[in-house]
Amino acid sequence: MDVGALEEYLHRQIPLSAAMQVSVRSATVDSVVLAAPLEPNINHKSTAFGGSVSALGILAAWSLVHLRLVDAGLACEVVIQSNQMDYDRPIHGAFTARSSLSEGSNWPGFLKLLTRKRLARIEVHSALIYNDLVVGRLSGKFVAFLNPAS
Repeated sequence: MDVGALEEYLHRQIPLSAAMQVSVRSATVDSVVLAAPLEPNINHKSTAFGGSVSALGILAAWSLVHLRLVDAGLACEVVIQSNQMDYDRPIHGAFTARSSLSEGSNWPGFLKLLTRKRLARIEVHSALIYNDLVVGRLSGKFVAFLNPAS
């Protein structure tokens, strides 16, 4: 899936991403990088709203799982089960989220469990970046459900 197709998919399937003006900078099976401008995501302190920062991290992580499952030829529903967000510094402008599988994540084991049990969980991380500095970190657990037709 190219960046334009992923961006259109996010805006159509997750309308919050359109309201946040999320754009896809890059999308591979190793990492997804999403960007958002400050203006639609601003808070009362003229910095990025924490909910928007967290949402961008979740969207990047969710997108990585989605792309990997598409690449594996598996039609699935993917939802977030839980997440932890750490905010290190305020964000005063456009920001990005870069996702990656967590250290020790076992993608082959995840796929094996998914095809056997039709449900599997995996942890994904996102680094939130502003001015080339990591300003926050998200760790999320995602659940994939294999579609009945698969």
